[in-house]
Amino acid sequence: MNEMEEHLIEFLTQFVSLTEQEIVQIKQLELIREFQKNTVILHEQEQAKQCYFVLKGCIRSYYLVDGEEKTTAFFTEGHPIIPVSYSKKQPSQYFLACVEDCIVTAGTEQTTELIRKEIPVMETLISRFNEQLLADSQLKYEDLLILSPQQRYVKLLEQRPDLYNRIPQYMIASYLGIKPESLSRIRKRLSRQ
Repeated sequence: MNEMEEHLIEFLTQFVSLTEQEIVQIKQLELIREFQKNTVILHEQEQAKQCYFVLKGCIRSYYLVDGEEKTTAFFTEGHPIIPVSYSKKQPSQYFLACVEDCIVTAGTEQTTELIRKEIPVMETLISRFNEQLLADSQLKYEDLLILSPQQRYVKLLEQRPDLYNRIPQYMIASYLGIKPESLSRIRKRLSRQ
């Protein structure tokens, strides 16, 4: 078993108990994919054929609006990525790109159905990830409506401190819905407090 397969099995067994046979079945699916930094794994207007789970690295989603990138999410270790395009079977309205070298599991509808059929205990985990994605999306939407840019920045620092050493500041500013110079002012203001 290679290192990433071990990492995947270790991660899964935190949530569900797997038999030796189920572990073998998961390995046989050959789900592991590697992408280099800056690789775009989903383009705008392309229909997503796969969903992902990040084992190592960081992937961001972003829109192009009048030639400007608008970052909407960062997916790091332990985060599932189910593109809207994958679920709705429509062309994507956004991009998914690797911010770092990434190792992910990549699944298709057929893979998911096979897992559900052959390894029923995984259904619980799949449902949990879907619920997590829905809840995260709702909270992010509410934050955008209620919190100021400075409050969103502080919340991001508290909830995802790892991002600040991994993600370029202009991407964080884009994610917060502000310009990089506004983020600089917020950071200076907070450092004086």
